[in-house]
Amino acid sequence: MSVALVAAAFWGSDWKVRAADHFDPPARTDPMVAATPDKAADIADIYSWVQGDSVVIAVTFAGPQPANMPATYDPDVLYTINISNADAPTDAEIQIHWKFGKDGQNVGVEVDGLPDGGGPLIGPVEQTLSRNGILVRAGLYDDPFFFDLQGFRDSKATGNLTITKDRNFFNGQNDTAMVIQIPTAMLYKGTVLNMWTTTARFGGQL
Repeated sequence: MSVALVAAAFWGSDWKVRAADHFDPPARTDPMVAATPDKAADIADIYSWVQGDSVVIAVTFAGPQPANMPATYDPDVLYTINISNADAPTDAEIQIHWKFGKDGQNVGVEVDGLPDGGGPLIGPVEQTLSRNGILVRAGLYDDPFFFDLQGFRDSKATGNLTITKDRNFFNGQNDTAMVIQIPTAMLYKGTVLNMWTTTARFGGQL
């Protein structure tokens, strides 16, 4: 299972958090380990924030990769955002699924499980789709994660902390991403929102 997790309610609690990002699990997604890495199913990160009266959720995957490479739209991968807005933070009351497909040469996305109660929202990638105050967009984005991977590796090898704020391994690299903006009233039920995302390749769970 490949999982990227945002769960503020876990901090300071007794919950054990299982999380993955960028090349986890290595045997399936890391090109340094796997001869044929499953790039499309490799979750990078999940981000969420409040913007006005809405919650924005951004899931990045299939990266990092050089900026001159195209986005990754694999029709055989099912992506899911799991949202818990009740007392049990590991039970998803809302599950938003999306998958990609082609109509001739045109790539489209189908998003299902949106909390407005409607059916699947379908449209082309790299365009903003909207319905009932919900905005959805799948496309290629600059990797927003900031991390000094070289400093981390040097620190691990030497035992001396050499991570700096001026060196970003992900600078100039891209991820494919799904960004969804949802009115807060459709999600928030008075408790903490817990979110995590999963990928499943048709024929087997990663």
